[in-house]
Amino acid sequence: MDIEKRVEDSIAEHDLIILVENINGSGRLFGGQLVEWIDIIAGVVAKRHSQCNCTTAAIDNLQFKAAAHLNDTLVLIGRLTYVGNTSMEVRVDTYVEGMDGMRKPINRAYLVMVALDENERPTRVPRLIIETEAQRAEWEGGYKRTQLRKLRRKEGF
Repeated sequence: MDIEKRVEDSIAEHDLIILVENINGSGRLFGGQLVEWIDIIAGVVAKRHSQCNCTTAAIDNLQFKAAAHLNDTLVLIGRLTYVGNTSMEVRVDTYVEGMDGMRKPINRAYLVMVALDENERPTRVPRLIIETEAQRAEWEGGYKRTQLRKLRRKEGF
């Protein structure tokens, strides 16, 4: 596949208000609910880039940095960081947005998504055009994470 796309071509953002049904027994955002939203955003990013249906192959890293509470405004932003042949690494950052518009990071996750053809088999994805130093740093980090995932698979993890 000779198609190339920019990081900006597939960025996804989702804003929402945390409701009662999203709260756990401790009065905070239920972590499983956040993981679901993160997975959805990663799926949108991957689908936009590959123009295919995609499946989640791995959640490589998921760090809860702070809590979110009832009525908080949550902002999730997903972007591609790295692409392989059939897989894509998507970074999803989650923020709580204050009344003043300031965003406080509460979570960062890296997910591996795989593009599927009409027979639900992995299919090639477009190359990623790297345009900035920040994108280059993400690409290099994505490459290192890919190598670590391969090593873990080889070791049986």
